[in-house]
Amino acid sequence: DRKQDTLFSCLNDAFYYTGGVPEEIWFDNMKTVVDHSRTQFSKAQLNERFYAFSKDAGFQTMVCRPFRPQTKGSVEALARAVERLRVYNHEFYDSVDLIHIVNELCEEMNSEVSQATNEIPNLRWEINEKEHLHKLKKDLLTPYFEDFITRKVTNEAMVNFRQCKYSVDPRYIGKEVEVELSENEELVHFYYNGERIRSHQITTKKLNYHQEDLVQILKSDVMSHKEEDEIQEHIRQSMKLYDLLEADTNE
Repeated sequence: DRKQDTLFSCLNDAFYYTGGVPEEIWFDNMKTVVDHSRTQFSKAQLNERFYAFSKDAGFQTMVCRPFRPQTKGSVEALARAVERLRVYNHEFYDSVDLIHIVNELCEEMNSEVSQATNEIPNLRWEINEKEHLHKLKKDLLTPYFEDFITRKVTNEAMVNFRQCKYSVDPRYIGKEVEVELSENEELVHFYYNGERIRSHQITTKKLNYHQEDLVQILKSDVMSHKEEDEIQEHIRQSMKLYDLLEADTNE
């Protein structure tokens, strides 16, 4: 499929297979990577979640310019390599057999002289390239690959998910909630005993509050003596200040 989670899984497998992460990786203008494609006059706008993944993995994202062979050539060369697999159509028994065929093909191609460099890839890799990989930050990528996810609601009525915090009603403090992504991977849903208790837009902001949750949090603690209008005004001012601080931090 073409889901972003699948892309992350493939990249992660590639990092483990090669033994590290390169300084930069080139991508076509795919929807799992960019929200707005690069043009002659503007830069590509990276998808927020992909950008967070690239920072955690430790590589810089380079986006190809559409219809420009000078940058896309190396990416499209990989597609031509995959075409060499077509001769094996229906000639394998199972996935293990297919993986064996792919590995044999990789070894064969990496032992041939490359038209681009006029060198044998296996030798170039060992002598010139492998040393430039940096170590994979395994612990930082772990949250991207969880299937069934549960989280304990913190004392601040927040749920930790992908290194960001999302609010729920404070009555769920200390309880285990289930975490589920929407089909388009833009929303995160939180469930308690099968009932959805809150949904949030997935962001890279460290703190993500739902207005209702924030009111209840303040009511139950430091502003229990205040009227709701005062609490709402306090929230508006606080969130403006937080957004400014967040913007300064990102810059």
